[in-house]
Amino acid sequence: MDGSEEILDLLRENARLSVEDISAMTKRSEDEVKAIIKKLEDDGIIMKYAAIINPEKSGEATEKVRAEIEIQVTPQREHGFDGIADRIWRFPQVKSLYLMSGGYDLKVVIEGETLQDVALFVARKLSTLEGVRSTKTHFFLKTYKENDIIYVQKDGDSREGVQA
Repeated sequence: MDGSEEILDLLRENARLSVEDISAMTKRSEDEVKAIIKKLEDDGIIMKYAAIINPEKSGEATEKVRAEIEIQVTPQREHGFDGIADRIWRFPQVKSLYLMSGGYDLKVVIEGETLQDVALFVARKLSTLEGVRSTKTHFFLKTYKENDIIYVQKDGDSREGVQA
């Protein structure tokens, strides 16, 4: 085992860990840790290091409108769903795009400045693409938890009461 999984787990939890910290935590030399991280980056396994921002506290929640759009499509001959997905993910408004099982084919998460921006994007960009059969738009109202990060904090005492 080259230590990749252990280092990936540590970086998933805290991407700000230094090579020195990772070295101490994994009992590997700093040079070995640097080499493993470089290989993970070169192989495209580590694609980006990013800060997770609480949109409620940063003010982004009131500045941006996020929506999830369910899209039913007709797959393209020889390209399947990949051809239309390739056209959709290129729009700058698209933050995430997933191929889904179930009642719809693609799930898109987009961001706009206003509700009207999102509505116009769906009406003029997404729904007009060849192969798109239908769309359903759901607006995000509040984020409670995302990617294992809890965004809401309860005020006050969280202990349960005891009855005699």
